Amino acid sequence: MAKTNIVQAINQALTEEMERDKDVVILGEDVGRDGGVFRVTEGLLDKFGPDRVMDTPLAELGILGAAVGMAAYGLKPVVEIQFMGFIYSALEQVFSHAARVRARSRGRFGCQLVVRTPYGIGIKAPELHSESAEALFCHMPGVKVVVPSTPLNAKGLMLSAIRDPDPVIFLEPSRLYRAVKSELSEGGAAMPLGKADIYQEGKDITVVAWGTMLHRAAEASEGFDCEIIDLMTLKPFDEEAILASVKKTGRLVVVHEATRMCGLGAEIAAFAAEEAMMHLKSPVIRVAGPDAVTPMARLEDAYMPDAARIKRAYETVMEY
Repeated sequence: MAKTNIVQAINQALTEEMERDKDVVILGEDVGRDGGVFRVTEGLLDKFGPDRVMDTPLAELGILGAAVGMAAYGLKPVVEIQFMGFIYSALEQVFSHAARVRARSRGRFGCQLVVRTPYGIGIKAPELHSESAEALFCHMPGVKVVVPSTPLNAKGLMLSAIRDPDPVIFLEPSRLYRAVKSELSEGGAAMPLGKADIYQEGKDITVVAWGTMLHRAAEASEGFDCEIIDLMTLKPFDEEAILASVKKTGRLVVVHEATRMCGLGAEIAAFAAEEAMMHLKSPVIRVAGPDAVTPMARLEDAYMPDAARIKRAYETVMEY
């Protein structure tokens, strides 16, 4: 069986869902003729035609607004925003409309919409191309937030995201697009949203991470008995999996590349403090980016948590 990367895995999921359900449509900048900025939608225009794979103007606010209208009328749009930093101008459509359709209609209508966007550091791109602002969406009632880390869960989570009756923000770690490969069969099963994966078993330290940081956390774990949890769905995150692991290990380290201040790591740390205080043998430690805008290419590697920083956190909780 051929090895598949994350780009190919998401393309497979989109293809299979568009074949299964004629209401699934794709729209975004350059998604048709060019196959998207990272070629995730390559070949879909030829298979499904311009009525279902639509190139749009460079107007994120308009793209999201059109998609909300499509979803309200029964279509299932999958929007590509070329880079996460480009979505800021369209947050009003996500916050004020997509996230509120179900509440506004007292449950009579949903907004079956997926917003895909590359996110995170590591490809040495210009400003606004390497953002990691997932906590913005996690703070927003009415949406789900998903981050894959492997080809297998990229495909399985995308299948579930498209089928979910409510808006899903699907953040794709650009650094991992072609860096991680695995065997992947066609017609694979969907993975449920809201469930984490035990990426690595262990008994001394619970480590919660997602996306690129999952692999960094695993790299740093040599010499430590870490139980590494791949969160996958950031909202709603799998409270049961985290709680069970923390009760077993008594220690918790959360790793993310977003800024530490008000990042998702703070929510996970607070959850552990509230629900597992009597099981903790040390304070919860967060390893995260600094409280600064994502720097230009030359400083990216210094900004993003590396294995050495993560390893120091493991040492600290074990020595406490």
